[in-house]
Amino acid sequence: MYERKLRLGKMPPEVLESIVFGRLGVLDSRVLVKPKIGEDAAIIDFGDRVLVLHSDPITGAVENIGWLAVNVSSNDVATRGARPKWLSVVILLPENATSDLLDEITRQIDLAAKELEMMVVCGHTEVTPSLDRPILICTSIGEASKDKYVTSSGARVGDKIILTKGAAIEGTAIFAHEFEDYLKSRLSEEIVDRAKEYIKYISVLREAMIAIEVGGVTAMHDPTEGGVLGGVQELARASNVGFIVYEDRVIINPETKAICNVLNADPLKTISSGSLLITVRPNKADELVRTLISSGVKASIIGEIVDKSEGDFLVKSDGAKVKLTELVQDHLWLILGRKHEFQINSS
Repeated sequence: MYERKLRLGKMPPEVLESIVFGRLGVLDSRVLVKPKIGEDAAIIDFGDRVLVLHSDPITGAVENIGWLAVNVSSNDVATRGARPKWLSVVILLPENATSDLLDEITRQIDLAAKELEMMVVCGHTEVTPSLDRPILICTSIGEASKDKYVTSSGARVGDKIILTKGAAIEGTAIFAHEFEDYLKSRLSEEIVDRAKEYIKYISVLREAMIAIEVGGVTAMHDPTEGGVLGGVQELARASNVGFIVYEDRVIINPETKAICNVLNADPLKTISSGSLLITVRPNKADELVRTLISSGVKASIIGEIVDKSEGDFLVKSDGAKVKLTELVQDHLWLILGRKHEFQINSS
């Protein structure tokens, strides 16, 4: 195998498949869902129940990092139709970190865990050499009935694709915090302050439980890195299907649109924890959207699952049909990589 430079963000599928997924130690027959492209969490057989586990790092945010760590990792348990219950948290602090920083991080973790009715049961905390910002790695653990869990690999041809809340929920919050001064020099303070509040909408537990109750769900996926389009790509790859997504059917909230326009980020390609992708049988799609909306959760049907041979496509607002052949690179990383430009321009 030839050496290659790895880019920022998630590993490309071919790298994961060639040098990660084949090295899993001793295989265990009780592991019902093991590491695979697009699958959000491991599922382990515990008789009439299953244990659901998922780990996620928070590396692209500083503000609200404790809140994000708990909610982002628990989302991937909720997408399995499981209720998250326990947390393991690893806190890596930069050199010269103060106890005030650790105090704020653990306060956020405690608050988020209480809101989700979870408990931190183990973890590790240290000051780590060479870091310039804190990094948190959170593992969420939950359980579900063995006959009711959902995977990302169950989508079927003809299913409708539903998205909740809108595109770039987490990205909107991160941008508003990380570029607050720059954005407030170009947008109203009200828009930026509302965008900062998006951090409150990161959990998808409520809508995941609603979807399970309505029924007809074949797959659920939390579109984190790579945004909505990256999430649909992962879900489709896991299910061995294709998809068509219609740009003008994706909810893009006003604050998201304004901020992404200023930063030149694509909302459909920006980290979107807080949104939930659901594939559902056609006869249940409208009912699920109505139920979500009546429960106070924005939702829309953004596309459909097609046969793999038909490919993966985004239909733009102007009608142009764009084939998505490459893995989406999250625009969060592209914008954070240019952060110095925005700091200079806002001074």
